[in-house]
Amino acid sequence: MGVGLRWLLQFMGARFQAAPNHLNIRPPRQSGTVILQRLAAEMDELWSYVGAKQNRYWVWIAMDASTRQVIAFHVGDRSGQSAKVLWEKIPLVYQEQATFYTDQYEVYKGVVPSAQHRAISKLARITNHVERFNCTLRQRVSRLVRATLSFSKNLANHIGAVKYFICDYNLTRCAALPG
Repeated sequence: MGVGLRWLLQFMGARFQAAPNHLNIRPPRQSGTVILQRLAAEMDELWSYVGAKQNRYWVWIAMDASTRQVIAFHVGDRSGQSAKVLWEKIPLVYQEQATFYTDQYEVYKGVVPSAQHRAISKLARITNHVERFNCTLRQRVSRLVRATLSFSKNLANHIGAVKYFICDYNLTRCAALPG
């Protein structure tokens, strides 16, 4: 194609930076009518690495359970601080109104208000959408595959690739939503 590697990497970095921070989410509409069905969201995390397998990073994901849009994500360590950063990225309408379903990882208890949090076992299959999205993410973003030559060498590109995919994924989900 006559394109140098340096140009290609700069182009990819520019595309990653251009991906919107709102992730192309179409938030639920507010109305004055009584809501019979509460908002529900699923939260989970998957591990990846940057540079070497010893440099583990976790991709934290929050997903609307009915529309299956990714409403927030964060890349960080597996601590309560990263869970808190994910919570802060979740749109306010979800923070105030949604019930959040998670696995039984303890850090969620310190972040999600107890009235809105449901820690369930994987056998209950309530978090199956976000678990399936984790598989989709690994399949479509080659740098997240565990045994690969396509790993990220710097964290900014790693986060950018995940963000770029999520923005595209949400656009596809929005196109399929009614209204």
